[in-house]
Amino acid sequence: MKKGRVGSEVYRSFALVMQFGINMLVPICLMTALGIYLDRKLGTSYLVIVLFTVGAIAGGQNIYRMAKRIYENDGDDKKNQ
Repeated sequence: MKKGRVGSEVYRSFALVMQFGINMLVPICLMTALGIYLDRKLGTSYLVIVLFTVGAIAGGQNIYRMAKRIYENDGDDKKNQ
C-alpha cells in the first residue's frame, strides 16, 4: 500500500467510529431528555428509565443497520476486485 492510501484508510475508519458513536448517543440523549422533561411535567419518576431504554434500543438498531450496510458494501467491493 502506498502511504497516502494508509492515511486515507485511517481517516475513513475514524469517521466510521465517530458515526457509530453519534448514531448511538443521539437517540439516547434525546429520549433521556424527553423522559426528564415528562417526569418533571407529570410528577412521575420512571419515564426517564423507560425512554432511556427505548433510546438505547433505537441506537442499537441504527448501528445494526449501518454495520449491515457497510458489510454488504465491503462484500460487493471484494467481489469486484
